[in-house]
Amino acid sequence: MKVVILDDYQDVVRTCGLLGMLQGHDVTIHRDTVKGADALAGRLRDAEAVVLIRQRTELSEELIGRLPKLRMISQTAAAGSHIPMEACTRRKIVVTAGAANNPSTVELTWALILAAMRRIPAEMEAMRRGKWQAAPMGRIVHGKTLGVYALGKIGGRVAHLAKAFGMNVLAWGREATAERARKEGFQMAASREALFESCDIVTIHLPLNKSTRGIVTLKDLGRMKPDSLFVNTSRAGVVEDGALCAALKAGRPGFAAVDVYEDEPVLGGAHPLLHMENVVCTPHLGYATYETLKDYLSLAIGRVNAFAAGKPKDVVNPEALA
Repeated sequence: MKVVILDDYQDVVRTCGLLGMLQGHDVTIHRDTVKGADALAGRLRDAEAVVLIRQRTELSEELIGRLPKLRMISQTAAAGSHIPMEACTRRKIVVTAGAANNPSTVELTWALILAAMRRIPAEMEAMRRGKWQAAPMGRIVHGKTLGVYALGKIGGRVAHLAKAFGMNVLAWGREATAERARKEGFQMAASREALFESCDIVTIHLPLNKSTRGIVTLKDLGRMKPDSLFVNTSRAGVVEDGALCAALKAGRPGFAAVDVYEDEPVLGGAHPLLHMENVVCTPHLGYATYETLKDYLSLAIGRVNAFAAGKPKDVVNPEALA
């Protein structure tokens, strides 16, 4: 099959020793991202199978209509709204997805919390400029209150680690969050407003979909304490457009740590958060570890091989096989 792998920024397929899994296929690997239907159609014109790494590239219905040779899409981890599922099914394009639970985003969340609370990036930069203990004094997390918006696979593990640090935990979310909080001994915030008003740190762990887009508003952020920290390792779209920058400029919250952005990749320093001294930014590293990406891509490539052998597995839209 003609297989195209998009957005392999860190040369994962080669570095993780996965090229051997692709023997027998005509493979093209792109290590950068292009935008727009025309540019993507050029790259995918002859593709029979496309491997997507998370949501780095969005496939529109228009684009799908311009790819007559496309027979399958193999998505690392879960399929999301970036794949036009109805259009794929209608055109008999099989979509496969799925991955094992991995702790990498949990670990990055805590790395960002600790880096922001102890002002580590600012102190590193000051040392490079020949200064010593030049940033505002950091804060400990012990005894502070962590607000976790959604106790899912990631949020729940973040909450358990908070207990290990001696923190109080308040949770908020839908019924699944309330049920898990009851089972695992976490306290639910009295209200959504109370979550933002009373917590020293608020961390978001929501998937991005129609119901969660823009769910965190400027008003929510404005309720946070002047010395509090807002953390987002989920998706930028769960926060109202422009709200975080506006809230930080207004002084509530006082700090932020983010791993996700509205339009990725962010190149040339072209994002306002990068120029704020009270923000710690990372380039969407939540799942971008050797172990996670090797796992994601080995499973995705294995699904390509299974499809090529006439035994498709982990199919999200089985109607396309009819």
